Amino acid sequence: MRVGILGGGIIARLFLEHARRGEMGEAKVVAVAGRGENSRGKALAREYGMAYVIGAKKLIAARPEIVIEAASHEAVRENAEALLSKGIAVIVLSSGALCDDELRERLERTAAKHRALLYVPSGGIGGLDALKAACAAGVDEVSIAVTKPPAAWKGISYVENLKLDLDRLPGPVTLFEGSAREGVPHFPANVNIAAVLSLAGIGFERTRLKVVADPALKFNTHFITIRGKTGTIELRFESVPSPDNPKTAMLACYSALAAFREFGSPVRYGT
Repeated sequence: MRVGILGGGIIARLFLEHARRGEMGEAKVVAVAGRGENSRGKALAREYGMAYVIGAKKLIAARPEIVIEAASHEAVRENAEALLSKGIAVIVLSSGALCDDELRERLERTAAKHRALLYVPSGGIGGLDALKAACAAGVDEVSIAVTKPPAAWKGISYVENLKLDLDRLPGPVTLFEGSAREGVPHFPANVNIAAVLSLAGIGFERTRLKVVADPALKFNTHFITIRGKTGTIELRFESVPSPDNPKTAMLACYSALAAFREFGSPVRYGT
């Protein structure tokens, strides 16, 4: 299977490394794509002996059957529609971009029209099968608390505007509390899991999001609560942060590999 990768970070590296070891089945990476000559993807492609291309047109020219987006919300906005329109499947890791209803609906229409798979993996959480089952019966509440060490929240404009000294927090500090619709765009690299939860459940407006910086934490720790006619579901995830990027959990990185394996498998269990 011919594979393209959008991005040059830890997820792209993981996939390339596993593919080189023969652990991704018949996957053949045909190109790594980025936004310009200074992209990290260019150095990564050189390291692994891959072609590096800029933009959707050049990526399409490499004839991938599936593209793994592991870059940014901007990468989804700039590339996903063009790829889907050519019948190319797209695995979207930067799912927070789909908080934009117009973009999401356009991508869904394009995927349906051209019979191309638009796949949003679970990322740094799980339990989405239980959430979908609960929603089928009727759900009153879905909430997620995304709590990470302070270092994970550095370099984010919304957080910088709060004028907090993240290196000297005396205890847990709530950075945001409200709807996923409002909160997800504030944290483009940190709370994509809230977007996944919203998409699988009751939507961005009704899904509640709390974002916390906690200096006592070692792991990225997320709490999910689902209440409805089937009862109450409470889930807790303690995920090791990526050593290269504390904003991203290793579980989210490996979800891309799991999604690819599921895409190519004739047998699937759960969701």
